[in-house]
Amino acid sequence: MTFAYREHAIQRMFERDIFEVDVENTIKNGEIIEEYYDDKPYPSFLVLGLNDKPLHVVFAKNHEDNEIIIITAYYPDKNKWSDDYKRRIEK
Repeated sequence: MTFAYREHAIQRMFERDIFEVDVENTIKNGEIIEEYYDDKPYPSFLVLGLNDKPLHVVFAKNHEDNEIIIITAYYPDKNKWSDDYKRRIEK
């Protein structure tokens, strides 16, 4: 499995002080909480990782090349997510 970081992901990770090791650990050991099978060109997923603090990573999976494409990463906002950071809070 190889990791490919989109420019958007790199920019956001830099702005949010998120490190590659935490992103990759989240993908390898976290819990997929949302699935977007209709995304193109590859299905994408939102995964929750519990490192030093909760982390959400959105990634796509290219099965043909065994590649994980990192789309974005962020620390979930307590006002927008449930206490366990697994469900969005409806407004």
